[in-house]
Amino acid sequence: MRLFAYFRSSTSYRVRIALELKGLSYEVVPVNLRTGEQQAAEFVARNPFGGVPMLEADGRDRAQSMAVIEWLDEAYPDFPLLPKSIEDRYTVRELAYAIATEIHALNNLQVLKHLRGAMGHSEAETDDWYRHWLARTLDPVEARLAQIGTGDFLMDGSPGLFEVVLLPQVYNARKLGFDLTAHRHITRIEAACLALPAFQRAHPDHQPDTPKEAVAQ
Repeated sequence: MRLFAYFRSSTSYRVRIALELKGLSYEVVPVNLRTGEQQAAEFVARNPFGGVPMLEADGRDRAQSMAVIEWLDEAYPDFPLLPKSIEDRYTVRELAYAIATEIHALNNLQVLKHLRGAMGHSEAETDDWYRHWLARTLDPVEARLAQIGTGDFLMDGSPGLFEVVLLPQVYNARKLGFDLTAHRHITRIEAACLALPAFQRAHPDHQPDTPKEAVAQ
């Protein structure tokens, strides 16, 4: 398998975590979003969405991170990312898709570049936008976690789809200076995940295209 990815892309980060949790071998092929490599004709010919991640697997190019993760879970059932109970699967999906659809859709790189460029917003205004939509979803996610009552992970004593989606957004939140003090359930889960080798290997600081100056910033 080959994963076309960018080190700080949160959707690439999701897929890296899923691959690492499942113990699958893959090669990272860097695609520099800052220089527009994802819009190159040869890349768009393979992935009409013109973005990352793209997973080359089993003779097919697979785009859209959530679909890729669900395919991985079905194709490689060892270390399942969803629990057995239908109600538990609903809980995981409720929280994972809240983050994937409500935060990422509004805060991805294309949106931020449009805000700074065509819309003429300053860097500070764009950062305020980012933090606003982080709070709009992370606050209710934290409240739902408090209702459920969780340990180190949401379900079954091990990380799954929720953690796969959560960790990249918490990474982004910290990078943007978002105050997570009141999010004790989220930060507890974050700490438990970051202690695991799979999450460490998937981290943006440890990718082949990570610039030295970007590490731990």
